[in-house]
Amino acid sequence: MVILLCFAFSLLLAVVQSNSIKNCHPGCHCEVESFGLFDSFSLTRVDCRGLGPSTTMPILIPLDTAQLDLSSNAMGPLTDTMLAGPGYTTLVGLDLSNNQITKMSPNALSKLRYLETLDLSHNKLESLPPSCFSGLPLVEVDLSHNSFQEFDLEVFSTKVNSEPVSVDLSHNNLVSVSMNLRGRVSHIQTLTLSANRLSSVPHLPGLPLRYLSLDGNPIVEIKEGAFAPLKDLVYLSISSLHELQEIKPFSFRDLGNLQVLDLSNNHKLKALDPAVFSGLNSLQELNLSNSGVVSLPNNMLTHLPSIKSITLGRNIHCWKTQKQGQFHRQLGQVEHNQVLNCNAEGIVL
Repeated sequence: MVILLCFAFSLLLAVVQSNSIKNCHPGCHCEVESFGLFDSFSLTRVDCRGLGPSTTMPILIPLDTAQLDLSSNAMGPLTDTMLAGPGYTTLVGLDLSNNQITKMSPNALSKLRYLETLDLSHNKLESLPPSCFSGLPLVEVDLSHNSFQEFDLEVFSTKVNSEPVSVDLSHNNLVSVSMNLRGRVSHIQTLTLSANRLSSVPHLPGLPLRYLSLDGNPIVEIKEGAFAPLKDLVYLSISSLHELQEIKPFSFRDLGNLQVLDLSNNHKLKALDPAVFSGLNSLQELNLSNSGVVSLPNNMLTHLPSIKSITLGRNIHCWKTQKQGQFHRQLGQVEHNQVLNCNAEGIVL
């Protein structure tokens, strides 16, 4: 009897899955994934990549669609009706990359009330309407490879008690970033602004960011207190800033929770004052590989009590090891039972 019931249940599930796939739009691929006890919950992933510019939007999708890939369809301007209809209201993830999107209407995403992940990379966006993401429980937003000349972060303003938001703006052509929350609450946690045209560290007040990337921007100098509003930051990447020549002392002093700092591939950065690392009490990993910094500044470890790993040059790696009662001639007594060693001679610690 048990075997018979299991067989009947499996048959019923197969029928449900086949019906979902049967309703898949021509040229798309639909896949059902089951979860929960006895696979009692299912969601549908729909892949509609590369259907061509003649495709009429919105594309009909199954009612339980959770993930939808509409990339590489040459959609052009994103209007209010292109992402509306049955199936879209349950979307959790949406990929609109490589679609030649030049602009987006203010309410283009307003029906996607469960949307957590949005990919708008590799388009031709120069701006976004204010509050176009407001009220959405966004977790990840990718706006890389666009043409932003400036950017108003009010687009990420969310309603009170919304879900956490993380934002990826990498590889755009942003020149400046500003934000005005106008009293509303934002919960952005991850923001990537890599490979843009930012000439300075953007001012990001009111954002409880935990991850920030500014890789590949033409930033020449990082000023004192540049990251002051970002006290919750855990991971900071400012790598491949090919014009970066100087990091001022106390630039990171407000980042008491930072655990990883990536300063790699900054070839014009030749030296670091020890006070650059002031305030980084929680920093565990420092990456200076392939940068112009080939030796560590004197007394820098006094500012890095939690450091476990430092990488610099091409093949130099320093790590923390256990050693009882180690005494350093420059630093005095090193943290009990721990000392930092490098795999190369002549490294100042």
